[in-house]
Amino acid sequence: MTCSGPIPRAETNVRRAPWWMPSVSDLFFAALLYAAFGRRGGWQSLLTDADCGWHIRTGEYILTTGSVPWTDLFSFSRPGSPWFAWEWLSDVLFAWLYRAAGLSAVVAFSGLVIGIAVLLLWCWLLRQGVGLFVALPVTLLAASASTVHYLARPHIFTILLFTVSLWLLIGDRRHPGARVWWLVPITALWANLHGGFLAWPVTLAVAAFIDACSRDWSKARRYGGLTLACAAATLLNPYGPRVHAHIVQYLGSAWISNSIQEFQSPQFRSENVMIYGLLLIAGLLLAPSAWRNGERFQAVLVCLWACASLRSARHIPLYSIVAAPVIAGCWSAAWRRLAHRSAPRSLAATAWQASLEYGSALGRPTPWLAALAAGVFAATLSPKDVSDFPSQRFPAEMVKLHSKELKTSGRTPRILTTDQWADYLIFRLYPDVRVFFDGRSDFYGPEVGNQYRALMQLTGDWREQLRRHDFDVALLPLDWPLREILETDRAWRKAGADKLAVLFVRNPGAPVLSGGEAARGANLVGEGGTQ
Repeated sequence: MTCSGPIPRAETNVRRAPWWMPSVSDLFFAALLYAAFGRRGGWQSLLTDADCGWHIRTGEYILTTGSVPWTDLFSFSRPGSPWFAWEWLSDVLFAWLYRAAGLSAVVAFSGLVIGIAVLLLWCWLLRQGVGLFVALPVTLLAASASTVHYLARPHIFTILLFTVSLWLLIGDRRHPGARVWWLVPITALWANLHGGFLAWPVTLAVAAFIDACSRDWSKARRYGGLTLACAAATLLNPYGPRVHAHIVQYLGSAWISNSIQEFQSPQFRSENVMIYGLLLIAGLLLAPSAWRNGERFQAVLVCLWACASLRSARHIPLYSIVAAPVIAGCWSAAWRRLAHRSAPRSLAATAWQASLEYGSALGRPTPWLAALAAGVFAATLSPKDVSDFPSQRFPAEMVKLHSKELKTSGRTPRILTTDQWADYLIFRLYPDVRVFFDGRSDFYGPEVGNQYRALMQLTGDWREQLRRHDFDVALLPLDWPLREILETDRAWRKAGADKLAVLFVRNPGAPVLSGGEAARGANLVGEGGTQ
């Protein structure tokens, strides 16, 4: 199978809809939102990661003070340590939406951004000329694979802006024009929304390098200059180049890749990851064909992002965006050749012509898009349904029932809990509490991260860490071994329990561990601190 360049448009006999009616693209967008989030619990699925909680509180801090933070706001394990909110503009947007209409506004906006990103991919493929019957399944497969990272977090802006930017770039490589320079302000905006902006100057540099290797010096100079301009634009953020150094160090950390699940290789067990596997195989098989037919930049990009997605599951959406045009183009080219070899009224030829005609007649999005999206929101999104994070994953009831125990102490209580639950506590109780370790793994680093792991698994010097951090409150999942120890330790009182969590409060003046129960802990995990 070989690919070709842009597929020529067919003369269409399909009548376009009147200007006052919604286009098929509008209807596709509304159907997409309904299918993705209209089911029971669909909108709340965007809140299955509680990092959104500390992003909202950070944004509120910025809105209140008029400045970005430079030191930590939320922990007692690294009080006053240097920290900067390198996704500050996303934080402000989330906080403003939360103040306006609660979590329902946050999830509606996040779903809208995700939906627009998918709609743009659909429009891109149609404009490429692959036809309706190719663009539709490829878009849906790419969207389905990307659901592994569809969450109300700042990375949704990278999904959107990467789609926009890649469309502009690939379009310019075929038909150069001034529009490509819009990538400079887009990159500046991107640098304040999410750390994924670093991928874009690298992408441009790959384009310039390929052109230089091909001795196409005109294009090499053009995209080399664009690379420099976009790289300079990323410096337009409150923290300057420190953001770049921090992100590079963060992404290169072996501790991060070994400890944080989304930075690890995908596990081919769920349906969406299996779909990603199909796209991965298809993209890698078709990349050589794209190379032979002059699409060298896209072929290399598919291979690079395939490697990145195999190394880290968080790159699956970006691989899907890169691979979709290559897969759709090759599929469409193969179908076109089959149709040309077939009889004019054969099934292959008729379906191919219909695919092109309907694809070219679908029309661009119209103002009906907003009305249809509003209709989906009204029909499927109830503020009551997303008034809190999912109770199946977060101790929402425990926090509601025991907020006094969590907040009341002779000092601001020092709380031990999971990183995700700490994010939730920041969202619900900040500034009345301080946490030990939350979802900002880049801030805590391996030192505090390993201390957290020791307490979670009862390994290494966990007893020393428990004493050192002088915890007042422990909100523990039922499967933490430490729960068994604190349940029988006289220094701690069980304040509440449910099917998800147990809340312990340390008795006033008591040591962190009483002597006898500390010894029981040693027997539980064995000498040497291993289970």
